[in-house]
Order: sequence, then structure tokens, then C-alpha cells
Amino acid sequence: MLMLMAVLACQSQVADSSPFRALAVPPPNRVRSASGAPGPDYWQQRADYVIRATLDTAGSVIRGSERIHYENHSPDTLAFVWVQIEQNIFAKNSVTYALNQPPLHFAGGAVFDFTGKGFIGGITIERFRAAGRELGRSEYGTMMRVELPRTLPPRGTIDFDVAWDFPVPPYGGGRMGRIGTRLYEIGQWYPRMVVYDDVQGWNPLPYIGAGEFYLEYGDFDVTLTLPAGFVVAATGTVANPLAVWSAEQRARLAQARASTEGVQVITKAEATARGAQRAPGTKTWHFTAQRVRDFAWAASPDFRWDASAWKGILIQTFYRPDAVPWEEANRMAWFTIKHFSETWGMYPWPHATTVEGLIEGMEYPMLTFVPAIDRREDQYWVLTHEFGHEWFPMMVGSDERRYPWMDEGFNTFIDYGSAEGYFKGTAYGDTVRRELLTDYRVSAVPGAEQPLITKPVESRDLAWTAYQKPALMLTILRDAVLGNDTFERALREYVRRWSFRHPQPADFFRTIENVSGRDLDWFWRAWVYTTARLDQSVDSVTAAGDTALVFLSNRGQMVLPVTLELRYADGSTETRDLPVEMWNLGSRFTARVGTNKAVTRVVIDPHAIYPDVDRANNRWPR
Repeated sequence: MLMLMAVLACQSQVADSSPFRALAVPPPNRVRSASGAPGPDYWQQRADYVIRATLDTAGSVIRGSERIHYENHSPDTLAFVWVQIEQNIFAKNSVTYALNQPPLHFAGGAVFDFTGKGFIGGITIERFRAAGRELGRSEYGTMMRVELPRTLPPRGTIDFDVAWDFPVPPYGGGRMGRIGTRLYEIGQWYPRMVVYDDVQGWNPLPYIGAGEFYLEYGDFDVTLTLPAGFVVAATGTVANPLAVWSAEQRARLAQARASTEGVQVITKAEATARGAQRAPGTKTWHFTAQRVRDFAWAASPDFRWDASAWKGILIQTFYRPDAVPWEEANRMAWFTIKHFSETWGMYPWPHATTVEGLIEGMEYPMLTFVPAIDRREDQYWVLTHEFGHEWFPMMVGSDERRYPWMDEGFNTFIDYGSAEGYFKGTAYGDTVRRELLTDYRVSAVPGAEQPLITKPVESRDLAWTAYQKPALMLTILRDAVLGNDTFERALREYVRRWSFRHPQPADFFRTIENVSGRDLDWFWRAWVYTTARLDQSVDSVTAAGDTALVFLSNRGQMVLPVTLELRYADGSTETRDLPVEMWNLGSRFTARVGTNKAVTRVVIDPHAIYPDVDRANNRWPR
């Protein structure tokens, strides 16, 4: 018996050390199915907003009131709700100011400071009521718990009446802000519901800066009252065009809706002249948006405005008169929306708008903030990246505060395809994805690198763990494991299944595996949950009759398929692809190549697409 127990124990240890062992993820259920699709009992909450707000440029203060209609689709009875009040990131006693962490640096020189650079602000909640009754509430930094007047049962609804105000910071943590009183880019500006889901219940993780947003879907009805000379771009459709646009602007916009080329709705001369004038009074803009998770806006008296259209989608660019790089921005935006729609799923909203200004890059439904950048390739990259977020996470509503690799990383991956398409045939377009391997050599430092699954607020190199490494992961999955057609079919299905829903990592894993027909637990473990490294080696080559024996080993913790390039004595070459199952029995494998020709050279990964940490042993002879 003791001997049997010892044997079983040894077998268990061997099984547990296999790179192909089952990945420990939450089991499927009727909410989230084993196939990776939403289950028959899938649910999520809904929050609709009616917001009335005013911008006072004299003090750069926004004052607003809102009605939140909240629907409880969960099977649980709720005694309280959590509300996000993100402007408190700029409060004097905020966690962000207390930590005073250094800015996040990106390749190309972009810097994100998640603080307000010393600006002291914060939101004031003037009232929070239901049915005319003031509700008890407790603020915890950027989160607020609100006690309900009575419990909210499953399928129950409640309306909240809220009033609030806050001063607009000049620099709002890299995501919103203003330039004096001439340009406002506004996000995280109204109290909004925290997500309640089937995995965590309430998700009141604080907004510290590095972790972005996790939001419920709903409809918005928003009116904004501003100085009369301001032009506004926002999430949603303008519901009162006669009141806010001139007859000439409306005519030009109608022309743009029928044009694939940019039409100047407000010309440079008109923007310059408008900026020199000060129109008296105020103007109220009315916007409506359906099935979105957020609402943002930008306003300035100085905007130039170009527009075009693709398949009924209005594509708009707003920028200041001196932002010369933006004269090509509308064409860039048009190509971006077309490319992403044709490749990953149709853009679902009536317009796609980008605004030039102080923000280094930020995304909201139908609206992005992008700076003017002199280098054309860099301008395109930031513009296409922010629009890529319309797919991840505006359509596919993942939890950014826990899993930034599921939006920033997936988005960065599709951005490379967009850049390759726009600059096709140029040195940049044909080689831009190679920078992922350069980033690997710089950032994947043993002992310092962290797994992708690391929360953003705990990541020491967010540019790597959230952006570049997941893009490299998906590139390897496509090019070396699944093949282009299978990979694109699987990722498109993930987008289709989880649009306007809240996927978890296991839902993504299961969808890709079920659609592709591949067990990929070994892949996710190495790339997402560990910092495993790849080191494939050609150890030796011998001949046995009409067979060449190529002795291979996997010297790292990561396993991947092997591509061999063999050169023969007669000068001919051939390529052999070996599937990842070659490592089923351990870290050594002998490839048997039937040939009567003498092998003179063998190279692993001849096109150098892998992040192999020791390329010196990738070839024989050394």
C-alpha cells in the first residue's frame, strides 16, 4: 500500500508539472457557459442617465443634475448601491495624491501623470435622493456607498435624483482637462453607477489612476449649456441641430454624410475668426446616445471641423487652427473605422469623432481625445489606438480596473493591423510589428517582469503588461499556433458574443478554444499567469540511413510549436512545422526527417517571430 501511494504521489507530481495541465479558472455555470458564450441565465445591470449640466467658464466649474434609472437584473436583493465619483481623485486627501506615484512613460515619449499635478478639486454632491427623500451616503475617496430607502428586489427599478458640481482641473490625470477657458475635454464628470456582476458582486475598486473603468450600459439624454460661441463634440447624436449649427454648417454636414473624403464643416479661416470673437450669452446642446457605457464631451470656440462618412457612420475630426498634423486626421480616422469594422465587427454607433487637444490619448464611446503629433506615423498610431478602444472596451465591456490586458492589450494588437494597412508598402508599415520583440528584450527582465494578470495599480511596467506583451501574445497565437483564418474567426466571435456585455478572462479563453477547436490552457498559463520564457534549442543532428535525426530541447518554461528550416548539402532548403504536442512527453524531442540528402544546417524559428531568450542555440551547427 505504501508503495502504491508513493507511485501515485510521483504520478501526481509529474502531472502537476506538465505545461499541458488544466488551467485553474472558475468553472462554467448557467451564467457563463463552458463554450465561452453568455449562458442562458446571463444577466447584467442597466443604468440610464438624464443629465442637465452647465459649464461656467469664469470659474471653470461644471454644475449638473441627473436622474439615474437603475434596473436590478440580478437574482439578488440589494440594500445599498455603490456610485463612482471619480473627480475625488483630485481631492486634497485622495489616495492618488497621498501615493504621489511617478508618471507612466510610453515609447515615443508620451507621459501619463495620473494625478492633477497639484490641482486641488473634487466633486461636491449637493443631493442624492430617491422619491424625494435624501439618502444616506458615505464617501470613500472616488467611491460612494448609498443606502436605499427600501431593498431593491430582482427585476426591481429605482430612480435617483442627483445634483453635483466640481472645478475642472487644467490637467485631469491624463484623461480630461482644459487649456485655460478655450478648450475643455471632459470625462469622469458625473456620478455613475458601479458595476454589480455575477463574479464580484459590487466592484467598488477605487479610481487611483492606472486602472481605468468598468461601467454598466444604458441610454443617455444630456443637455450642456455653454458660452454661445463654443462648438461641442460629444458621445451621442445632436438632438437640436437647428439650435446649435448654422444653416451653412448643416449643409456642409449633409455633404459630408455622402462623402468618403473629408469635408470642411468649419474651415481654418472660420475657426480663426470665430476664436477672435466673443459671442454673447449661452447655447444649450442636446445629445442622446443609446447602448453606451459612458458619456464624454469636448468644447471650444476655436475648433476646425472636418467630416466624412463610411457606410452611414459620420466620421468627424475637431482640432485647433494651428494643429497642422490634423489636416490628415479625418482620412486616418476614416481608414481606421473601416479597417476595424471589416476585420473585427461593425462599428455600432452613428458617429466616430476624435478631438485634438491637451490629452495624450483617451477613449470614450463615439469620442476620443488625441494630441497633435508632428511625426505622421505617431499621429496615426495614437489616433487609431484610441478609436480601437471603441471595440475594446466600449463594445466588449471588460473590467479595465482589473484586466487592462483585455482592452489595452487586445486594442494594441488590432492597432498593429491598422497601422500595417494604412502604411502598407512602406518601411514602417512592413516592419512596425517587429517592435514587439524589441519591447520584449527591454521589458521582460527576469525577476522584474510581472504577469499579465497583475492589477494595473500593482504593475511596475504597465506599458508592457497591459499593452505590448498582450499584443505580442495574440500575434504569436495567430502566427504560430492557430493560423490567421482560425484566429480571426475566433476573435470576431468573441467580439460578437460579448458586445455590450461583461466578459471575464475565462470567457475569452473558452471562446477562443471552442471556436478554434484547440486546447490552449498551456498557452494562457505561460502568457497570462506567469512570466515563463521561451528557449528552444537545436542540440545536435545525426543521420540514420535515409533519416536525419534532429535533436531538439525546450530549455525554458514556455512551450510553443517549432518551425525548422533545414539546409542540405546540395544547397536546397525546406521548412518543417512541428506542433506543440511534440512536448507532451517532456522537454526533449527528436524530429525524424526522411531524406537521403546530408543536412548541413538547421535553424529554429527562421523568421525570428518568437521571443526566444537565447537565439545562439537556435541553429546547428553553432
